[in-house]
Amino acid sequence: MTTLLHRPATALVIIDVQNDVMVGVHDRQRVIDNIVTLVSRARYTSTPVIWVQHSSQKELPFGTDGWKLLDELPMDPRDPLVHKKHGDAFEDTGLETELAASGVGHVVIAGAHTDFCIRSTLHGALVRGYDVTLVSDAHTAEDLSDWGAPPPAQVIAHTNMYWDNQTAPGRTAVAVVTEKVTFG
Repeated sequence: MTTLLHRPATALVIIDVQNDVMVGVHDRQRVIDNIVTLVSRARYTSTPVIWVQHSSQKELPFGTDGWKLLDELPMDPRDPLVHKKHGDAFEDTGLETELAASGVGHVVIAGAHTDFCIRSTLHGALVRGYDVTLVSDAHTAEDLSDWGAPPPAQVIAHTNMYWDNQTAPGRTAVAVVTEKVTFG
């Protein structure tokens, strides 16, 4: 269990499901559908849903249409929205404050991109003492094979495999499919 004492709650953290981030990603609609399912299940159990939104001056300028979260996401105006400028959603943001305020010691992570912000946030959460669940069929990546990366399906499969085998003293790290994610 988490090493964060007196923080038994779970939160769903959705990372960077933004207009420009989701262009051309692997299995886009299935990932979006799974995220919508997760949000619905989280809301049913009163589990906090936290949205993370990335910005960068060159590729994803704050406030532009490409920077906006997808319209099809079931956002509630009461949901916390965390703005970030680094891969790790904990780095120089209010995510830790949001999680602490809700007594969260376990995060369930979904979103994009697998090989950047998802991986960074997974590790950022684990080293900060959280139990971390990666939703194995609710994260995605773009095709960077022209730059030497494996195809997106392999990036996703590899991330799922290595995350399901991570260890840390007093913490858990697992990768599970959407249908097996439980809240509450």
